[in-house]
Amino acid sequence: MLSTSAQTAETRRLVLTGSSTVAPLVSEIGKRYEKLHPGVRIDVQMGGSSRGIADARRGTADVGMASRGLKESEKDLMAHQIAQDGVCVIVHADNPITSLTHQQIIDIYTGKIDNWKLLGGKDKPITVVNKAEGRATLEVFLAHFNLENPSIQADVVIGDNEQGIKTVSGNVDAIGYVSIGTAEYDSEHGVPIKLLPAESIPASIKSLAEGRFPISRPLNLVTLGKPTGLAKDFIDYCRSEAVHDLINAQRFVPVAR
Repeated sequence: MLSTSAQTAETRRLVLTGSSTVAPLVSEIGKRYEKLHPGVRIDVQMGGSSRGIADARRGTADVGMASRGLKESEKDLMAHQIAQDGVCVIVHADNPITSLTHQQIIDIYTGKIDNWKLLGGKDKPITVVNKAEGRATLEVFLAHFNLENPSIQADVVIGDNEQGIKTVSGNVDAIGYVSIGTAEYDSEHGVPIKLLPAESIPASIKSLAEGRFPISRPLNLVTLGKPTGLAKDFIDYCRSEAVHDLINAQRFVPVAR
């Protein structure tokens, strides 16, 4: 297998690419790992889960990052779960809507409901915010609501979670979906968004950790075959209790081993 790990007398480099949800967490873990291992550089690059999968398969990255499970077509790869995340629907904090049913969300995203007044809100057209192709959050959302992306009637297409939150917080008529951890953190720190419950379960890290929130996903590191050397050591570290504080700080749920 072709590897990008560059080993010299001074520096060993591990390249990870992929999910913008996983990347900030792995960056923080990487900083701690580098302090423990002088001469090692952990290079974390974003680009979406599809990039992480493709780069791991091609060998243009040592390790891919994916905020979803592997598909049947990806069984040549190995997934190493480091945390659990959830995906929640968000609206602007000033939107009077406090909950939406499963079917109402489907109808909003397929264009059958296009005005908030039809849901008991203001007489304003709904701005539908969707994720770009190749983003795992999109795939998790589509799978949960049994939708196909071509059926989505989006007004705005965004990339990472922060773009989604920025879009919804800047438009009182917008609706989107993002990582629970990111949304909960931003909401608690003054960003004007509201997290909507799913199937009457609050969108929170607490309900996710309790296994009650219905839209959840694994955060994975992905390799082509069994990892060895530096890749194996770093993955083992990412899966150890030594980084649970970093996982909690990023508003994800550690995985018990």
